[in-house]
Amino acid sequence: MPPVKPMLAKSVAKIPPGMHYEAKWDGFRAIVFRDGAEVELGSRTGKPLTRYFPELVEAVRERLPERCVVDGEIVIAREGHLDFDALTERIHPADSRVRTLADRTPASLVAFDLLALGDESLLGVPLADRRAALVTALSGVTAPVHVAPATDDIEVARRWFEQYEGAGLDGVVAKPLDLRYRQDERAMYKIKHERTADVVVAGYRLHKSGPVVGSLLLGLYDDRGVLQHVGVSAAFTMKRRAELVEELEPLRMDDVRGHPWAAWAEESAHETSRLPGAPSRWSGKKDLSWVPLRPERVVEVAYDHMENGARFRHTARFRRWRPDRTPESCTYAQLEEPVRYDLAEILGGP
Repeated sequence: MPPVKPMLAKSVAKIPPGMHYEAKWDGFRAIVFRDGAEVELGSRTGKPLTRYFPELVEAVRERLPERCVVDGEIVIAREGHLDFDALTERIHPADSRVRTLADRTPASLVAFDLLALGDESLLGVPLADRRAALVTALSGVTAPVHVAPATDDIEVARRWFEQYEGAGLDGVVAKPLDLRYRQDERAMYKIKHERTADVVVAGYRLHKSGPVVGSLLLGLYDDRGVLQHVGVSAAFTMKRRAELVEELEPLRMDDVRGHPWAAWAEESAHETSRLPGAPSRWSGKKDLSWVPLRPERVVEVAYDHMENGARFRHTARFRRWRPDRTPESCTYAQLEEPVRYDLAEILGGP
């Protein structure tokens, strides 16, 4: 019975030897419960995802064992590549919209662990045995349910790390072969791609605790010479947050007029440009206001990968100021594009 909290992973710099390796999927983590006709899709936070993916509920009834609990990832693939934007669109309050998107952008379930089968809990069983049970229980399963590819060969894992990014995957997960399932603990290891880019600091948001920097707003120039908002950098100590306010004060603009992102509050402007504070159902009543800066300072940040080639998928990490770079030189052209890789090659299906 739900809830079951998923086992988590800690970040490490290199792929550790002597373990079980899988790709790191870029989707919604889900604990899937099936008891006959009853199906529940539980999120990482414990909140149900069931109503947002009716096509997966039906697929689980048809393809998973009669009574089981499976750990996996909900993903959406488009043109052989994972599409996280399409996935987030599925979390919608209107049932009619959910049904429409279920037909237009159907989701898949990638299963990578088996936590219960029939009357037996497998939480205390070593990973190697759980994996064997998963492969047996889902033998012959068909799309949209897949068994995650796995290997014990570190050289194969290294090859996956390089190749699979081209299909939109995050990196590699390593798990000790004797690992029991430890709910809500960082007992696995994740190895993610990290690159650096020089970006323009064009504003900042205040921290919730007071008049210090909460996050820097970052931009890159597109091929039209337009500064596009590509993400934020936010992990600072409180001391550093206060220092940043002083450092950036000479660039502070009293009025957003004249700033490249002056139209940020107009919903229609977000249709043609990437601007901070895009209104959405996610933001609700959240304060999206920000302090505009003259876009004259350049910072080097570390990032894992881009979402649809347009913005940082996760919060970028501040590395250093780059006084030797001009803002105009901070373009998308500097970004490394991973070699395209067809997701079907990974999942082994059409």
